[in-house]
Amino acid sequence: MMEQELTKFLTFWDHLNENEKELLKQNATLQTYAKGITMHRGSDDCLGVVLVRKGQLRTYMLSPDGRDITLYRLFAGDVCILSASCVLETITFDVFIDIEENSEIITITATLFQQLAKQNIYVETFGYKMATNRFSDVMWAMQQILFMSVDKRLAIFLKEEAEKNNSLELKITHEQIAKYMATAREVVTRMLKYFSQEGIVKISRGKITIVDKHKLDKLTIAVSYTHLRAHETGRNLVCRLLLEKKKKKKQQTKYREYSYN
Repeated sequence: MMEQELTKFLTFWDHLNENEKELLKQNATLQTYAKGITMHRGSDDCLGVVLVRKGQLRTYMLSPDGRDITLYRLFAGDVCILSASCVLETITFDVFIDIEENSEIITITATLFQQLAKQNIYVETFGYKMATNRFSDVMWAMQQILFMSVDKRLAIFLKEEAEKNNSLELKITHEQIAKYMATAREVVTRMLKYFSQEGIVKISRGKITIVDKHKLDKLTIAVSYTHLRAHETGRNLVCRLLLEKKKKKKQQTKYREYSYN
């Protein structure tokens, strides 16, 4: 059962020996989490690698005064490694994770993942790839908050939600949108009212329906290419991190040889 679940998430599975596979199965745990709880509290705990079997999670950062900024959300089939600064040395900031819907989560202990990453290049590459993919999401969130107007951000959010749910009818509240966009509920309500007046959406209690997708697309088209570029640069970062590590090992080897001489 656990092996079948792990193979769905871990692309390096076929590159593991039997002992490594057995260790993974022994150190992976499937748990059920209820909506509304905080699953991970920054540096206070080491969650390890998170595999989302079912449900929805919100990953965010907290400011010293308690304000939060949503970095990205996780859905069924997603992998999160940014929650584990104890897994990869290159992760030096803390994130928090809340359960947005009743969820089933598989976690792999940080200790084991570190061990496998040190001895298996496929595991290490997977870790860096997952981290950079999420880091790309973080940069996209920061780009929107810092450089985009609220109408563009809202249009992007509605479009992405429609694509995720494969529906133009979104069952979501103004408060939820505000939380995901890191803005005030009043701002979201005011902007949705404007979208409604422009014939882009129809608003009803707990539901938003996109009625003119073409108009919505026009608001987002100017930034779609930038988003694509942001995700592409993640691959370059993976290569750079691996090359830097290889260079560091080579320097350490040279230093040891010099010391012996």
